[in-house]
Amino acid sequence: MPLLTIHHKTEYRYAHPVAFGEHRIMLRPRDGHDLRVLSGRLEIAPPPMSLRWIHDVFGNSVAIATFDERAETLSIVSTATVEHNPAEEFVLPPDDPAYFYPFLYDDEEFPDLVQFIRPQYADPDGELNAWALEFLDEEGPTPTFKILSDMTHGIRKVFTYRKRHEHGTQHPLDTLQSKSGTCRDYALFMIEALRRLGIAARFVSGYLFIHGDRAHGYVGGGSTHAWVQVYLPSAGWIEFDPTNGIVGNRDLVRVAVARDPCQAIPLHGTYLGSAKAFVGMEVSINVVSVGEGAAA
Repeated sequence: MPLLTIHHKTEYRYAHPVAFGEHRIMLRPRDGHDLRVLSGRLEIAPPPMSLRWIHDVFGNSVAIATFDERAETLSIVSTATVEHNPAEEFVLPPDDPAYFYPFLYDDEEFPDLVQFIRPQYADPDGELNAWALEFLDEEGPTPTFKILSDMTHGIRKVFTYRKRHEHGTQHPLDTLQSKSGTCRDYALFMIEALRRLGIAARFVSGYLFIHGDRAHGYVGGGSTHAWVQVYLPSAGWIEFDPTNGIVGNRDLVRVAVARDPCQAIPLHGTYLGSAKAFVGMEVSINVVSVGEGAAA
């Protein structure tokens, strides 16, 4: 079971001392049978007046910091060591109820999955729907894994990854029309396409571990990373990373899951002062294998 240490530092700089509003920090990895947090530390300077932890509506760990001190810089450093145990390559056996699409969700699970099945973004001309339908075989039912894999690798192959400096995630139609975007844009686009097929999908925020032999070709891990989870009967939530063509959670460290990207922002806060007071922000992230000593 590989051990990974994640060091994530964000520093905000201002032209003169400013006051800080509430900051919500979503950087602690999400525990599970395949990912166990062995240690975690959050260092903030200037020290917050109060720091409390909550579980949000999805069960993600969120730290909420409030301040009573002015400063020219605000530094937030999260360090976590995790035991990462990636699942074996995802395979659906032929007798699985979801082996072929379309399939049905269990009546008991469906009410809890509705929010992840219902599309959230407008598609007035049916462009997203048409794109999703391209992955279905014209004759007979389509193997579900083929749809998910082809969609994941199709986005990776056809779309162009590009960093954007605008806040937020772009509309899935913008991603489709421009054939470009960030990892968060790709994830939201794939989620909305799957929802139009009636497949439950949700957004995942976390980290991409780029170790030596896979460094060439991986993109989207310069800060945090984002990908997709799909829910299948009997298989549960399965990871798909359309940015890098990864199926399963190999090299992916989950931090948060959400219905929409706006619910899984790694760090969000405010300051009191003029816009001109803000000088800049620097983010540095290092994901190190304790055994290999590789970094990203």
